[in-house]
Amino acid sequence: MSGTGTVLRELRGAQKSSKGVSLYSRYVNRPAGRLLAAGAFRVGLTPNQVTCVSALFTFAAIAAVALVEPSWWLGAAVWAGLAVGFAFDSADGQLARLTGRGGPDGEWLDHVVDCAKMVLVHSAVLVSFQRFDGAPGLGLLLLPLGFLFVAVLTFCAGLLREQLGRAAARTGPDAPGPPAPVSRTRALALLPADYGIFCLVFALLGAPGAFRAGYAVLAAVHAVFLVAFLVKWFRELRALRAG
Repeated sequence: MSGTGTVLRELRGAQKSSKGVSLYSRYVNRPAGRLLAAGAFRVGLTPNQVTCVSALFTFAAIAAVALVEPSWWLGAAVWAGLAVGFAFDSADGQLARLTGRGGPDGEWLDHVVDCAKMVLVHSAVLVSFQRFDGAPGLGLLLLPLGFLFVAVLTFCAGLLREQLGRAAARTGPDAPGPPAPVSRTRALALLPADYGIFCLVFALLGAPGAFRAGYAVLAAVHAVFLVAFLVKWFRELRALRAG
């Protein structure tokens, strides 16, 4: 079996493009996922098993949000659980590319877990507001519902953009051109929309007012990004039809 150093070097050569990836995912989550993927390879885990490990960390943290009264220690535990789950979410794809054991079943499982994560995390925030915020107003309860709508629509629209783009590339008359250069400015601008940054807001659970404010700001930022993404993706798909 290859040594860990050799596995890490091979994983560095099996990375996806950094186009459209924020600085957090590029410099924090992907390197952490690479280490986890190397460890998973050493102990013989499959990519689908790594996805299940990611789900265990993520869903345990989400359940804690809904079931446990907010506190600083809970915030630290939830942030850690979500962040580790996110790193394992990166590790499963890296392990699949390293071993050549990826497939439609693994991609399907990964998307199912991602979708469940988005639905459940905002639902858990709603439950927490209802259970532990005294007499929450309607606006506070609508906040996680609005964030949930934005998150799910962004996920579904982005996934459709990717799949329809692949289909057009397979059937189009022209070969795809060279990959676009990676923009550091774009990677910085995408930081507020990165899931890793979203996880950080849960570290504020010990200060309910600060958590609500941070969560509301991220909801607004994600809504702005959703509008920008929808316009961008629509134009890209229309351009593929015109081509």
